[in-house]
Amino acid sequence: MDATPAKQLAPIKVLVSEIRSLTPTIKAFVLRSADKLELPAYTAGAHIRVQVALPGGENDERCYSLIDIDSDGCEGKFHYEIAVQLEAQGKGGSAFMHSLEVGSKLSIRTPKNDFPLSAGAKHSVLIAGGIGITPVLSMAGALQASGRSFEFHYGTRSPDLMAFRAEVETFRNAALYFDGGNPQAGMQLEQLLAHPAHGKHVYVCGPRGLIDAVIATAKRHGWPDDHVHFELFNAPAAQGGDTAFEVELRTSGKTLQVPADKSILDVILAAGCDLMYDCKRGECGMCATPVLEGIPDHRDYNLPEDERASGKVMCVCVSRAKSPKLVLDI
Repeated sequence: MDATPAKQLAPIKVLVSEIRSLTPTIKAFVLRSADKLELPAYTAGAHIRVQVALPGGENDERCYSLIDIDSDGCEGKFHYEIAVQLEAQGKGGSAFMHSLEVGSKLSIRTPKNDFPLSAGAKHSVLIAGGIGITPVLSMAGALQASGRSFEFHYGTRSPDLMAFRAEVETFRNAALYFDGGNPQAGMQLEQLLAHPAHGKHVYVCGPRGLIDAVIATAKRHGWPDDHVHFELFNAPAAQGGDTAFEVELRTSGKTLQVPADKSILDVILAAGCDLMYDCKRGECGMCATPVLEGIPDHRDYNLPEDERASGKVMCVCVSRAKSPKLVLDI
């Protein structure tokens, strides 16, 4: 999760000690401290930020969930494991990761958990799609180790695309789904989410379509918002019909052009303006910014409906404009 946010601790230097191909497009990486020191502990659902080199020569960071099915990130970790899916239409971060070799050096950030298990949950419904298995697998391990009640649902397009299948099959309450590209043939969300209850929580990670479907289905069946947890891996792709628009930063006295393929946040940062942000996926709300004029096109997962309807605030990391111009209080 990208940052000008809260203070960042010094990066941790690690070495790639093992690489395994899990599917034709997913590789697992074992990372060990380059200084042979104990690595910071973490809890199920946590991720690390890995510094990657992009094709243009600039450095960026990518978030990857930590995988551990044998514990809940207890103290004494001397290695981390992550898995990376090669994104053919990505910006180059996953391609960089897939080009690594055993012995490659990386710089990572201390683990952070934006997708934790609820301590008060009486039963957990775990749902994973594709590479979204990585945090959910750790959650299943933690729940099983602590003897807590849960069910585990994992779907992919076909068996050859299912990473960690053997590990998932060790959980007796796990169900596997292969939809062949037709979501209607996969998980039956209406059935899975038909019976909300106090203390029953659902966790979902995977493609945006799956997450949107789970959120919408849970809402129809009356699940409380704070009982539905999700994590996105990528910022939303440009949508068909997206066009350029103008943004005026009233306080800074700058007027900027936002192209169809860039976010407001990226343009603001490139112009040298400082703004608090974190996830860049519309989840955390840290970049929520007052709107003085214009009509936002809300695409975040954070703002409540009344704030969206007011049009007076927007998450500039993902949302765009319905009007030719926005005036922001920055």
